[in-house]
Amino acid sequence: MINLTIRHFRYFDALARLGHFGRAAEACSISQPALSVKIKELETMLGAPLVERTARRVRLTALGEDFWERARKILTDVDEMSDMARLADGPITGKLRLGIIPTVAPYLLPSILSALSRSFPGLDLMPRESVTKSLVEDLLQSRLDVIVAALPISEPALRELPLFEEEFVLVRAEQDGAQPLPSPENLPEMKLLLLEEGHCFRDQALSFCNRTTEPNLVMEGSSLTTLVQMVSSGLGLTLIPEIAVPLETRQTRLAVSRFRENKPKRTIGMVWRKTNPLEQQLRDIGEIVHEVAQGQVDALRNVGPGQAL
Repeated sequence: MINLTIRHFRYFDALARLGHFGRAAEACSISQPALSVKIKELETMLGAPLVERTARRVRLTALGEDFWERARKILTDVDEMSDMARLADGPITGKLRLGIIPTVAPYLLPSILSALSRSFPGLDLMPRESVTKSLVEDLLQSRLDVIVAALPISEPALRELPLFEEEFVLVRAEQDGAQPLPSPENLPEMKLLLLEEGHCFRDQALSFCNRTTEPNLVMEGSSLTTLVQMVSSGLGLTLIPEIAVPLETRQTRLAVSRFRENKPKRTIGMVWRKTNPLEQQLRDIGEIVHEVAQGQVDALRNVGPGQAL
């Protein structure tokens, strides 16, 4: 008699995702020997191996791939059934796994957490910062409940809720602040500093350049902080979202300017699975996030275009 449990599915999902018994055990908060026993128990019940064990990592067998796909669907259904139980009475409570992109997290997340804790005291927010591709994958696999990212995501299984729109601003060395603003066509010829591949903000910045030739990239960084610090050292110039200006430029001597025409901008929104039964609660959360973010953006809009912020 096969006696599968949700715990079997969760342990195997962790192993399949991470490809390593040690990391999977750590993610599941159990010992590695205990995880190995459970996976072996699962294989015994199914009558065939689910993984190929090597010295450094594990690989899924054909049966393992098929089992993982079915297990993920079961885990998604179980999580959504748990969410249905949270709808029974009053405001949303319990854990909410929130993903957020790196070009938003440092500038909005503290204010978002503070505002949500006041409005939903029973809500246990579990934020995680990562690039859009990783967040979307985790959202689709029910490892996250909702994400905050640049729109559009354009994934049929997901719902998108626009929250606010913000401009990109040009950051230059202080001595260059009196120079005319470069046009989008001229930016690729200048010494550009951009985020490394994988960040959606990089792609948005490059699309603004209307480039016909490859841009003159002098550095690719993993964070906006690194790029801004390099600009302050005279290495080149960069684009950053306006919500990043107060934090990233507070201890540097820089010229920060808005574009007058063809302003580069992006829309930030919340995204969740269409099947999530907490949709109305997520929309309520979205209203609060919108108020927090729009307040910060509006505070920066009193400075005229082409002037230092």
